[in-house]
Amino acid sequence: MIAADRVSTGLPGLDRVVDGLRIGDNVVLQVDRIDDYRHFVKPFVTRAAAENRKVVYLRFGLHPAVVEKGEGIKIYHLNPNSGFEAFSGEVHTIASMEGEGVFYVFDCLSDLLSAWATDLMIGNFFKVICPYLYEQNTIAYFAVLRNSNSYHTIASIRETTQLLLDVYHHENKYYIHPLKVWNRYSPTMFLPHVICGEEFAPVTSSADIARLFSKLNLFKLGDASRRLDHWDRILIKAQELMDRLDQGDQDAVSGQRKMIDQLCRMMISRDERILFLARNYFSLRDLLEIKNRLVGSGFIGGKSVGMLLARSILKKDEKTDWERRLEHHDSFYVGSDVYYTYLVDNGCWKMRLEQKKKENYFTTARELKQKILGGAFPNTIRDQFEQILEYFGQSPIVVRSSSLLEDAFGNAFAGKYLSIFCVNQGSPRERCHAFEKAVQEVFASAMGEEALTYRLKRGLDRRDEQMALLVQRVSGSTRSKYFFPDLSGVALSHNAYVWNDDLDPDAGMMRLVAGLGTRAVNRVEDDYPRLVALDKPLLRPDMRFEDMCRFSQHKVDVLDTSLNKNATVNLNDLYNPETENIQGWDLLAVRDHEADRKMKELGYQAPAACVLTFDKLMAATDFPQVIRRMLKKLEAAYNYPVDIEFTANFSPGGGFEINLLQCRPLQKFGKPVKHSAAMDYTPDNVLLANKDSFMGSETLQAINTIVYIIGEEYSKMPLTGKYEIARLVGRINKLFSDRENEPLMLIGPGRWGTSTPSLGVPVSFAEINNTAVLVEVASQKEGFMPELSYGTHFFQDLVETSIFYIALFPGSEDTEFNPSLFNRFSNILPGILPEYSRLQHVVKIFRPAELNKKLWLQANLKPRRLTSFFSGSEEVS
Repeated sequence: MIAADRVSTGLPGLDRVVDGLRIGDNVVLQVDRIDDYRHFVKPFVTRAAAENRKVVYLRFGLHPAVVEKGEGIKIYHLNPNSGFEAFSGEVHTIASMEGEGVFYVFDCLSDLLSAWATDLMIGNFFKVICPYLYEQNTIAYFAVLRNSNSYHTIASIRETTQLLLDVYHHENKYYIHPLKVWNRYSPTMFLPHVICGEEFAPVTSSADIARLFSKLNLFKLGDASRRLDHWDRILIKAQELMDRLDQGDQDAVSGQRKMIDQLCRMMISRDERILFLARNYFSLRDLLEIKNRLVGSGFIGGKSVGMLLARSILKKDEKTDWERRLEHHDSFYVGSDVYYTYLVDNGCWKMRLEQKKKENYFTTARELKQKILGGAFPNTIRDQFEQILEYFGQSPIVVRSSSLLEDAFGNAFAGKYLSIFCVNQGSPRERCHAFEKAVQEVFASAMGEEALTYRLKRGLDRRDEQMALLVQRVSGSTRSKYFFPDLSGVALSHNAYVWNDDLDPDAGMMRLVAGLGTRAVNRVEDDYPRLVALDKPLLRPDMRFEDMCRFSQHKVDVLDTSLNKNATVNLNDLYNPETENIQGWDLLAVRDHEADRKMKELGYQAPAACVLTFDKLMAATDFPQVIRRMLKKLEAAYNYPVDIEFTANFSPGGGFEINLLQCRPLQKFGKPVKHSAAMDYTPDNVLLANKDSFMGSETLQAINTIVYIIGEEYSKMPLTGKYEIARLVGRINKLFSDRENEPLMLIGPGRWGTSTPSLGVPVSFAEINNTAVLVEVASQKEGFMPELSYGTHFFQDLVETSIFYIALFPGSEDTEFNPSLFNRFSNILPGILPEYSRLQHVVKIFRPAELNKKLWLQANLKPRRLTSFFSGSEEVS
């Protein structure tokens, strides 16, 4: 009989060996065959059922089931291919739902290698699940196959579990050898025991033990393969296969495609569309080169995959010498397993699971973010970080997010996660500290509110989202104390902003800036990049020189190597043609002689003024044609529109090299609601109209609610008041979240989402993401100026959430705006948000249904014209 506080294994002899089981025990059996595991599981389950214990079997292995269906046995079928986070989270959820005192049987942990490819993550899984089961007062059985997992993984399991038992089956006899039995001891407990009937007899003779173990040949201290992760063993086989191919071994050819597929599933993606591209464009050598530059294990993430795929696609283009056109890259990658291991090792995993719960989604994320920022890396990872920094020396680098879901078909995550520039100056210790901090900040950005809102809005909040990293050398060169590329940009293979009827949307477009590309991908304050239609690169929306001067780039983002930080400098302070000869500068800028004259008349000794037009680059080089060719080649391979990020640097001979930094499927505006539909309206009912200055599909849709922020009143608000207006907009956005049935139009002064309240309303995108139509209204008097920021992260947000965008320039040709029509309706703000009644002179909320009307938005793409008008009619023609 076992003591009252003990639980039986179902085998009385085993109970006597280990002094019974304790509630909370995790029992791991190391076996040679699944049948050996089943031999010990069956009596455990039978005894539990006889005692009316609840038994839960977690079925996920490739092997035959180890528990049969029966009364009192609950079976859960799990899919480890869903990823470590989803799988671990599901086990945690099951344990929480089943409650305390449950007896668990898990399939063999070694089978998880087929899904995760790495022992490391099996160890991580056990380290996060075993303690939780212990807290739940359960007993759980696990198995690992002998010699299938690395020594490190077995060590992690031994450290975490309460019981670790070696099981041998030799000459029709079972032997069991306890390796760890927590909080229990007897003089013979840790000897091998042979099973004779119901008895477990210890093998006490040294000669017998030595004879047994020598026959079994179990332990090989010098087994180098088991000092490696399963991941490493596969990659060693891949390298051996590559060596055989290089030597002309024809027998190796047949295994090449299988190995490419296996490596793609280990490092590239789970998405079948991306895998299709990877199998077609990555060679075995390409994949091994990725491995050689990878820190840790796991996936390299969407951003890294997109960049590498694009380069491989172009290399296979026989019609263009892309080797001559493209700047070489020497990037490194931090594998996605590093992220999860970091969370586990720094005690973040339990909080991560809590954050997944709906009620904790945002609140716990803030606490988790701080915990991530305060963590530490293991020495093995830090050593590899130091090797990367030794390689780059003092060249500036950028640490970029490259999560599993990022840059995928349908989900760009544009601007949702961080990219951190490391100017990389100082001592090795200082540079390493800055790099680790950058990695932590990118990891922590996974818990940022914008990223969480994005995932929640797109139904991705339950998906496996590991954060891998892309570490790139910053493209460019040093001028004086500043480091920057000659130009940067984004380019899209489809142009949704065709401001002229002669433009072809399928020709694509570019958004160009001098210096770092941060000004190309972000909406910046009081500054404008150059928009280029690739079929007519010299055609501009602004034709007068004074317009080109005003709507151009005035500041340049750079890296300041003397201060070791990012910097923004005035264009004319950086590019001074009188004092510095900058290669290719004449292709980007022209002298502003009028500005020079005015400064001299005023007696100022200012640097020579210039204007960034990029006109000579468009006219005198084949740069736009090369970008267009690149986009079309990538679009054809993806069978989908694409957008890219790039830099370019000029060479002394007048040529240029393009550094292709990123490529992803282009998110496009949805299909028109009612294509070619039309409604009649009277001119006195037109609220707004314009030509060309909008982005969205051809549409006819009704608007139920209008929010109007009066620019003149908003400009009078103090700074705190402007931020309060932004928070109010966020509250309204939540109230009218049903865009399908309650579409909302948001009209405001200047730029939505600006960080400078004097230029617009400083909302986050999460505070306007339920809007159906977003309108930015210019005002010369108050200094509000919209920007058609096509190609930016802001644009990607609009597209992915299908928000129709309108820029209004009242007073200009082809533009109408008649806010006096709102006088017909009452402001319902005090009624729905009485705590904000004091702001009703600034913020107006109107419901046209008050007068049995709707506000209609009618947009046509040929010609590009939109009109928004009030009407009580529902009829279309």
